[in-house]
Amino acid sequence: MNETIQNILSRRSTRAYKPEQITAEDLHLVLEAGQYAPSAANQQSWHIVAVQNKDMLKKLSETFRTVYLKSGIQRFEEAAKADDFNPFYNAPTYIMVFADDKAIAPTHDGSLAIGNMLLAAEALGLGGCWLHAVNFVFKTPVGEALKGELGIPEGYSPVGAVAIGYKAAETATAAPRREGTVTVIK
Repeated sequence: MNETIQNILSRRSTRAYKPEQITAEDLHLVLEAGQYAPSAANQQSWHIVAVQNKDMLKKLSETFRTVYLKSGIQRFEEAAKADDFNPFYNAPTYIMVFADDKAIAPTHDGSLAIGNMLLAAEALGLGGCWLHAVNFVFKTPVGEALKGELGIPEGYSPVGAVAIGYKAAETATAAPRREGTVTVIK
């Protein structure tokens, strides 16, 4: 089977990471893969923020905890109360994708960038997991206040995020695909 197709079919979300940081070369390749994603009218409307700094990762985790505890969403509140709470599964690299609100298809552009980064991580032997909570957190006043510190331009909204690191556990086997989700007309 073609290596690219095999990579797509075998990639699964990783939720357990080794503490060691990924290499600068691997980070560069993952980010470059995100930047080469297709985008509407080639607007490349994303702004990608990669965080490896332990102090900033801790600050982000604490911000997420604060927002989760005040969210009114039982699942978030319960998760934030855990002693070992870490919204990034303790991954050493956390990549957030924001997109220009004025673009033609900002959510789609950013989503494709995330998909490319996840596939690149898998191809490099890294684990990755799409995380959606960034969308909730950065739409709150606490999250908005943090945008400037992260270098996120005005008028950009969160699309999603990716936790990336070396896998600390075996990759799970894919669950069977749901039937009836594809129609082919010849």
